[in-house]
Amino acid sequence: MISEEEQKKEGKNEKLLADLCECCIMLHVGFQVSPKKVTSVGVHHLLKVVLKKEESEETQEEVERAFLALKNIAMWVKIDKELHLSEIKEIIKYHQKHRNLTHLAYQYAWEFLIHRFYSNESLEIIIVNELHFGKEAARKLEELRKNVDWTRKEDERGKETKEVLVITGWMKTIKSYFDSCKLWNEEYVELIGSVVQIYRTAKDNYEEIRYWCVFSLRNAAGNGFVPVDDLLKSGAVGCVLEDIRKPTLIDEITHHSLTFFENISRRLKEKTYNEMEEAKRKELKRKVLEKIEEEGYEEIIISLHERLNTLKRKYFYGDELSLNISDYSVNI
Repeated sequence: MISEEEQKKEGKNEKLLADLCECCIMLHVGFQVSPKKVTSVGVHHLLKVVLKKEESEETQEEVERAFLALKNIAMWVKIDKELHLSEIKEIIKYHQKHRNLTHLAYQYAWEFLIHRFYSNESLEIIIVNELHFGKEAARKLEELRKNVDWTRKEDERGKETKEVLVITGWMKTIKSYFDSCKLWNEEYVELIGSVVQIYRTAKDNYEEIRYWCVFSLRNAAGNGFVPVDDLLKSGAVGCVLEDIRKPTLIDEITHHSLTFFENISRRLKEKTYNEMEEAKRKELKRKVLEKIEEEGYEEIIISLHERLNTLKRKYFYGDELSLNISDYSVNI
């Protein structure tokens, strides 16, 4: 049907083409069109939709659906860096000035860009220095946090608001970015602080958001380009300490929490040959040690020792948990 409509010399139904491309992408498991065809035709028609700037409810819904399809195609088809990059930059910059997109559409736009970052690291210069992802994501999380009733009762669980779904989407995007980022500035310290704030607000009633917060912080701790000092200053260390102190632990979240501290411990043990840098490392170790001693961290880790083998076998994310309790400890 897409091919037939495409071949018309005049009178093409652009609305129909966009709808068909959305369906084709969202049901990609069973389609017979090659990824290359979907990329060249589908992305082209969907970008026509997302470039619309009218703020009517109907247009906003169309744009949101088109962005949902775009961010999905970016997950399973490699898209060249330059392909439609200028359009996505224009859309994000226009929204930053005019706030014309829905919460979901804006998050999907960033996800479309972040997924492409995996196949082309040079995109990070644009993401960080030109579009200011760290600052924008922090601003959006704070805006959304204020619009959610965080006192949700037990019998109300499952009745998710759109804001909660958007926060979850942002956390997944942030987790993906922290996994591979190499550029770092003060905006990202603010972003980690926002993740910590979301965690502390959501930890009692929103388990999925809690999970993605801890997962994001675990990825940041494992990334050698994210300074450990920033994880301490932004509250990330204290946040994960809070999580493993909870009386009811969830295995998968506990796995991420332990990996966070395993990463912190490993990085603080890495000696340097520069005297000034080595002095900074020792001072940082002292600060982290003081923080975790305040929270009774050593007793918590020892109490979790029997669960390490179970967690190691149950969850695997490319790096296995150590069974050596000292690998989670920080010593001067």
